[in-house]
Amino acid sequence: MAVCLHSRLTIFGRLGPPQGAYRLLATTETAGTLGPQEMPAQLAWWQWGALAVLLGWLYYAILGNLFAQWWQDPDFSHGFFVPLFSAYVLWQTRKRFAGLPIAPSWFGPVVIAGAAATLIIGVLGAELFLSRTSLLLLLAGLVLTFVGWAWFRAALFPWAFLFLMVPIPKVIYNQITLPLQFFASQLASSFLALLGVPVLREGNVIHLPVMDLEVVEACSGIRSLLSLITLAIIYGYFLEQRTSRRILLAASAVPIAILANGFRIMGTGLMAQYWSPDKAEGFFHLFAGWVVFLLSLAMLFSLHALIRWVGNRFWPDEAPAR
Repeated sequence: MAVCLHSRLTIFGRLGPPQGAYRLLATTETAGTLGPQEMPAQLAWWQWGALAVLLGWLYYAILGNLFAQWWQDPDFSHGFFVPLFSAYVLWQTRKRFAGLPIAPSWFGPVVIAGAAATLIIGVLGAELFLSRTSLLLLLAGLVLTFVGWAWFRAALFPWAFLFLMVPIPKVIYNQITLPLQFFASQLASSFLALLGVPVLREGNVIHLPVMDLEVVEACSGIRSLLSLITLAIIYGYFLEQRTSRRILLAASAVPIAILANGFRIMGTGLMAQYWSPDKAEGFFHLFAGWVVFLLSLAMLFSLHALIRWVGNRFWPDEAPAR
């Protein structure tokens, strides 16, 4: 028996393994984690096409309504840039996905089921926020189902950024704008008083000797706040390598936008008091909004320069973002 076994091993060594052994070896090597180049083999092209058609059928009306709101509502006009930036980030970091394993997760179908439930509730309840965010949840579920957690973690930032393209629900929107109206009127009244302008504030109404200024919802600063947060995140991604500084820049957009809106209302009051109440409205009011938004960008850039100077001076060894 030993001779027979030795003879078989000798023949196998000279002639090489049979074809079945090659197939077994190939199966063993690919049975584990798949590389990204094998991902398209999991689904045929017509299956990907069918999936795209299904998504289009489910969300064409929802996305059409979303695009229309971006176009018509100035408060959310920044939504056009959000998916473009997310797509750019995915394209720029595409090499990172090349080394990631494909390990589909059982949690993906759970997320897909949750996204479907969110879509049903949003459609039946006429809640646009739920129906729109269900698409983002569905995208996350599809990624987990087909490629796994490693891919989702790599795409987490551009995926999370997509939430900025979804307008805030009206209930939450009103809860944000009303305090902003009061705070902006209080801030503008303080600035005007410092400049020697007689002023009396009652809620969101500023009484001047020549006219009354009412800080309405459109002047609450929510528009510049949302736009500046979006731009701060994009700005930090391109011009800052450290994650902590990127987060600080995004967070600083909130007080900067509020402060800039206070300056805007103050400028309107000064124009009405020392020039003409008619000049404080119309074109000059709109033009002042653009000027103040540019001022808020300048404040953001200046703050970034200060953060860099302080960080390089006291924490030179801080690890950059990856």
